[in-house]
Amino acid sequence: MSDLAALDKFAQGYAKAWCSHNPESVAAFFAERGSIRINNGPPAVGRAAIANEARAFMTTFPDMIVTFDKLERRRDRTAFHWTLIGTNTGPDGTGKRVRISGYELWKIDNDGLIRESKGNFDSVEYERQLKHGLDAGRGD
Repeated sequence: MSDLAALDKFAQGYAKAWCSHNPESVAAFFAERGSIRINNGPPAVGRAAIANEARAFMTTFPDMIVTFDKLERRRDRTAFHWTLIGTNTGPDGTGKRVRISGYELWKIDNDGLIRESKGNFDSVEYERQLKHGLDAGRGD
């Protein structure tokens, strides 16, 4: 997928899939044996495993919104920059609001699907927000 307009449309659809609260919609953007790895954790391989990763976020943040912020070309990959906004009201939730930004480094296959995604976000800030909320404890 070398056409930037097509890649932009793909990224918009991917963000929309995260907002749909349908984990299988997220997984459909991946190749059958595609993978996603979040912050150097173990990779989730295959659409069922990817759907489980998406489901975990959707359960943790029932009101979750994921925005598509920008795309950035990096050699043989594309960086999909995003922002997640939601309230941690899922099971054992803290009730705290979270706003965290990050990116996924995608390798796109010849069918125009994600073959590999490496997700990155500030896990320390994420944990702080889960515990204390969006604006608490920043010292701003």
